[in-house]
Amino acid sequence: MWTTRLLFFACSVATASCCVLATSADHSWAQPGRTMAIDDQPGVVPNPREEQLPAAFQRQAVFYRTNEPPGTIIVDTADRYLYLVQGNNRAIRYGIGVGREGFQWQGLLKVTKKAEWPDWTPPPEMIQRQPYLPRFMAGGPGNPMGARALYLGATIYRIHGTNQPHTIGSAVSSGCFRLVNDDVADLYGRVPVGTKVVVRQRPTL
Repeated sequence: MWTTRLLFFACSVATASCCVLATSADHSWAQPGRTMAIDDQPGVVPNPREEQLPAAFQRQAVFYRTNEPPGTIIVDTADRYLYLVQGNNRAIRYGIGVGREGFQWQGLLKVTKKAEWPDWTPPPEMIQRQPYLPRFMAGGPGNPMGARALYLGATIYRIHGTNQPHTIGSAVSSGCFRLVNDDVADLYGRVPVGTKVVVRQRPTL
């Protein structure tokens, strides 16, 4: 059994959800280190052009030195990347959206469940902030959870898709990690339940 070690930097995660918290829309492409403020948009289905990421966040094979074994997922929260270790100092790199300030964490977990087109049930705290949200939304192209989800340990956190591809590269969520749907489907097909997931923060001096 992997030991779960989560360090929370503000706010109780008991009330957290994995979707966007703030209130003003901004559809410009994200920049590394940027925090975006945008509402959830249930029912919005992005078109293929919107899902074309800038080169820096496109899925690609990269040089990546690590002591972790092949098959490990490493989440680099600070740089907005997820790496799937391939061995021989190589990895597949995906651009991601991460938790905004107060909802970032680090730790060692395993993938405990996988789901295709997962349903979405916003928690009461999110309904209070965004009263227009549905109380339940079945999985589908307009669902904020996107095309696939990987559930992390016994936590509320997931690696999942999104119907807001313009948020990739930004700090937007309440602690989950989002990829565009094509990328999360690719990752989903490569990793089994039981995969080791390492979530890293940049050290603070």
